[in-house]
Amino acid sequence: MTTTLSLSKVTKTFGETRALRDVSFDVAPGERVALLGHNGAGKSTLMKIILGLITLDTGDVRVVDAAPGSAAARRKVAYLPENVAFHPALTGREQIRYYLRLRGEPAALADELLERVGLGHAANRRIGTYSKGMRQRVGLAQALIGAPRLLVLDEPTSGLDPVSRRAFYEMLDGLAADGASILLSSHALTEVEARTDRIVILSGGVLVANDSLAALRRGAALPIQIHVTARPDAADDVAARLNGTRVNGATVTLSCAHGDKLSRLAQITALAGAVEDVEVIPPSLEDLYSHFSQRARS
Repeated sequence: MTTTLSLSKVTKTFGETRALRDVSFDVAPGERVALLGHNGAGKSTLMKIILGLITLDTGDVRVVDAAPGSAAARRKVAYLPENVAFHPALTGREQIRYYLRLRGEPAALADELLERVGLGHAANRRIGTYSKGMRQRVGLAQALIGAPRLLVLDEPTSGLDPVSRRAFYEMLDGLAADGASILLSSHALTEVEARTDRIVILSGGVLVANDSLAALRRGAALPIQIHVTARPDAADDVAARLNGTRVNGATVTLSCAHGDKLSRLAQITALAGAVEDVEVIPPSLEDLYSHFSQRARS
């Protein structure tokens, strides 16, 4: 199996509203794919089709070599929503044991799963005392039951603090390293930027981008920002020689096309002792998201 998830020309309409139009992309084993789009772009509809909750109008979807919603697909797919809900009176161990029994798995695996998501120390506490981050971890422990090959995650870090978000993504990194595929929908573009292998962008139900972050940057051809920290007594000279703008005292800013980056860096290097530091800032994922979304609407 070369793909865990395969979508080909998926189209879905609701009345006169076309939610998805000819959407095609694959997710390979161990790949982390971010699914981005504005509210109403079609992300939720697409995830529901993948999970087998609604049917498509035309096209084809294969989930771990099975039809969406089939028994074979359900055994290998896990879903984590934005807001998980568990019985507050149950302990973490009791809740996971319950779901293990529903899946026909040994209840004794609960402690191992809770330990894996960093909740071993809280297994005997009632879920009603858990923080939002801890409840999300319970949700992830539930999602890991049965060693799924595809995880579909909808805004999984919403409401989590920065430390919990980092720990959550570290767990996802480990799952991907073990071969699990991850399809993650998120509006938190900054954190997604560093934690996914490929970006898929929907706009108005149409796929407008599908590639790695580096390839999207090359394709968008947005300017690169360069911040040069000059010696205080040389800032004006550095700004003039680089045709840049002096800001915040000794900082000189300039922008260039992707293909001119090396030549501009060579110019900066030639200034030798007049420069103390240089920072190259490529277009962010937020910049790329805006670029491809706006291009699709034009």
